[in-house]
Amino acid sequence: MSRSRQKRWEGNVRDAALGILLAVSRDQAYSNLLLHRTIEDYKLDEKDRGLLTELTYGTLQHRMTLDYYLEPFIRGKVDDWVRELLRLSVYQLVYLERIPDHAVVNEAVEIAKRRGHKGVASMVNGILRSVIREGVRNAGEIRDWATRTAILTSHPEWLIRRWADQYGREEAERMAAANNEPPVQTVRVNRTKTTAAGALEALHSEGFKAEQSPVVADAIRISGGNAARSRAFREGLVTIQDESSMLPALALGAEPGMRVLDMCAAPGGKTTHIAELMDDRGEVWAYDLHPHKVKLVEENAKRLGLGNIRTGAADSRSLSGKEEPASFDRILVDAPCSGLGVIRRKPDIKYSKSETDIAGLPDIQASLLAEARRLLKPGGVLVYSTCTVDKEENRDTAERFLESFPDMERMSIEKMLREGLRYEDGMLQVLPQDFGGDGFFVAAFRKRTE
Repeated sequence: MSRSRQKRWEGNVRDAALGILLAVSRDQAYSNLLLHRTIEDYKLDEKDRGLLTELTYGTLQHRMTLDYYLEPFIRGKVDDWVRELLRLSVYQLVYLERIPDHAVVNEAVEIAKRRGHKGVASMVNGILRSVIREGVRNAGEIRDWATRTAILTSHPEWLIRRWADQYGREEAERMAAANNEPPVQTVRVNRTKTTAAGALEALHSEGFKAEQSPVVADAIRISGGNAARSRAFREGLVTIQDESSMLPALALGAEPGMRVLDMCAAPGGKTTHIAELMDDRGEVWAYDLHPHKVKLVEENAKRLGLGNIRTGAADSRSLSGKEEPASFDRILVDAPCSGLGVIRRKPDIKYSKSETDIAGLPDIQASLLAEARRLLKPGGVLVYSTCTVDKEENRDTAERFLESFPDMERMSIEKMLREGLRYEDGMLQVLPQDFGGDGFFVAAFRKRTE
C-alpha cells in the first residue's frame, strides 16, 4: 500500500474509532457490537481492524486517566466530539509508541476540520502540541489510595472501594490493572466433530498461532488472526468462547441421555457446550427472554451440527408454566448480572454501571434459582454462574438460596475442574488476573432425594 493511501486509511480508522466512542458516550451503545459492525461496514483489512480495535478499546479503557491528563490543558467547555477526539489523540501520544506524535496531531486536526471548523482545529492542534511539549501530570502523586487507583486504572472510585472491601486492596489493584489488558482469544473444541489435536492442526494449517489451554482441556488459545473468520469456525470445529465461560458446563456434569435445561441461554455458548459434552444425545432445552436472541442459539447449534437442542422464548422465572416440575436432570442458571467480570472485553461497563444497578440484581437471580429448584428432579444438579466478580451477586446469592431451600445442598465443584483455582466452600470465583480469563463465578447444588 502506498504511503498516501496508508495515511488515508489510518485517518478513516481514527474517524471510525471516534464515531464508536461518541456512540458509547452519548447513547450508551455497546462498544463490542459497534466495533464489529464498523469493521464490517468499513470493510477493513486485518491491520486496520487491529488498529481500530486498539484505538477504540484503549481509549475507553483509559478514559478517566486520559481526562486527568487533559484537564490542565482544556479551558472552558468543549463539545462532546472534541473531547472524544482529544482522548483518542492523547491515548495514542501516551500509550502507542509506534505512532509518531506529528502523525497523531495531523490526523486529529484533519478530523477537527471535517467535523467542525478552523477554530476547533486550531484549538485541538494547540492542546495536543502543549501535551507533547509539557508532558502529562503524574497520577501516582495523588495521596488518597482509592482516588489514585481509580485514576491510574480508570475505574470509578466506588468500584475500587467496593472491590477493596470484598477482596482487599492488593487484589482490587490487580483486578483493575488486568481489566486494561487485551483479552486472550480462545475457542472451544467441538468434541462431536474433532479432538483438541485435530482442531489445533486445522487452525495451524490456516496460519493461526494456537496452543491448548492449561485451564480447560477443550479450550485453545489463539493469536495472529480472527478465529471467527477461520474455516475451522465455519465448519463447526470450534466455537469462540472464553475459558472461564466454559467452566459452568463442565461443573454441570451432564451426561448423554439426560434432560437438561439452560434457563438463560442466548447466544448459546454454554448451551452448545452442554450438548457437546452430552455427545449430542438426550435433550438440552434452551430458553431466553427475547425471541431474536433465541435465534442466535439455533444458529450456533446449526453451525456446530448439534441436533439435541430445543429452544423457546420465555421469562425463565415462570418456566414451570411451560415445563413439568421436577423434570430435569441438570439445570444451568447463567444469570443476568452486572457483567463486572468482562470489563476487559466491554470497557464501557465500568462507566455505565452503578451500585444501584447491582442492588437490584440479586432478587432476579434468586427468582431464577427458585424456579430452577422447582424444575429439578430429586438427585439432580443445579449450577449457578455469573460473569461478575461481585460477592453480593455471587457468594451472597448462593448462600441465601441454600438458606431458603433446605432440600438443596452445596456440591464441591473442585473435582470437576482444574485444581489450583480460587475455590471457597466448594464454589469457584475466577478473577481476571487469575489466568487471563473473564471474571466468573460458579456454584453447584444438588436436590436431596429424601
